[in-house]
Amino acid sequence: MIHETAIIDEGAKLADDVRVGPYSIIGAEVEIGSGTEIGPHVVINGPTSIGKENRIFQFASLGEVPQDLKFAGERTTLEIGDRNTIRECVTMSRGTSDGISKTIVGCDNLFMAYCHIAHDCIVGNHTVFANAASLAGHVEVGDYAILGGFAAVHQFTIVGRKSLCGIGSVVVQDVPPYSTVAGDRARTIGINKEGLRRKGFSPELIRALHKSFRELLKSRINRTEAFENLKPLCEKYPEVDEFVNFVRNSERGIGR
Repeated sequence: MIHETAIIDEGAKLADDVRVGPYSIIGAEVEIGSGTEIGPHVVINGPTSIGKENRIFQFASLGEVPQDLKFAGERTTLEIGDRNTIRECVTMSRGTSDGISKTIVGCDNLFMAYCHIAHDCIVGNHTVFANAASLAGHVEVGDYAILGGFAAVHQFTIVGRKSLCGIGSVVVQDVPPYSTVAGDRARTIGINKEGLRRKGFSPELIRALHKSFRELLKSRINRTEAFENLKPLCEKYPEVDEFVNFVRNSERGIGR
C-alpha cells in the first residue's frame, strides 16, 4: 500500500491500511489514521496528526512551518480530523506560539484545489472551500460554512456556521452565522436562504432570521433598540439568539 518511491520517515506512524502514492514524502512525528489515502507527490511534515478515511490528492503540502516571520522554530502542530477530501495543491500550515500553537481542521470537509489554511486557524465540520479559497492566520470557520472560489479571509476573522461567502469575496470583518456575504470588502447581503432551506430550516425560522438581519444590519434604528425588539424572536428560536449574540459580540464588526 506504500509505493516503492515514497519516502516515509522512521518516526512517522501510519495505520496498516494507509495508502501512499508515488514520490510522496512523510516526515517525522506524523500520525495517519486507518483508511486514509495519500496520492502522489504529497508532502506531510510533523508534528501533524491526520485522522481516518481522509483522501489527500497530489501536490498537497500539509504540516509545513507557518508563513509567519515571527515563527522561530517552536514546536507547533497541525491536527486534521476524519473523512476530509483535500484536493490538488492544498496547503495547511502548523500553528504558532503567538496563536494557539496549532491549526485545527475538523471532519467531513471538502477543500478544492489550491486552498490555503494558514497558521492557528480552526475549521469546523462539513465545510466546503471552493477552488483557491484562503484563510489568513487565526481565522475560525464554523460548521457547514461555504467559501466560494477565490474567497480570501483576513486574519482574526470569524466565519459563522452555515454561512456563505460568495465567489471572490474579500472578507475583512466577521460573517454572522446563517448569512451570506459577497464583494470586495465583503458586505452581509442577506440570510443564506437557499442553504438553510436545503438544511431543513422551516420557512418560519428563515423568516425570523431574515427579520433579525433587517433589524440589526439594514434598519436605521440603533443597535440597543434593535436588540430589544428582537428579544421575543431570540426566546422562540435558538438560531436567532445565536445570530443576534454573534452580532452583539463581534470584535471585528460586521460588514454591511
